[in-house]
Amino acid sequence: MQTFLVLLLIALMIATVVALIRGIVTFLKTSSDELKGDGPSASALKSNRMMQMRILFQALAIVVVVLLLLSSGRS
Repeated sequence: MQTFLVLLLIALMIATVVALIRGIVTFLKTSSDELKGDGPSASALKSNRMMQMRILFQALAIVVVVLLLLSSGRS
């Protein structure tokens, strides 16, 4: 069980980093023309979505760490 949780934690950490990098790259590609329009641009929405995914992956990683700590405390 602990091996599975460790592998899941590693996968979640990698997913967090990937979402962070994709969000930053999308944010950096935003041009000044896109910022002048009405409402959020498509790239701003994509960047926001990637940052939301990063937060989700971080939350899941924290849950896995808590599960690992609880399971190691009972052994």
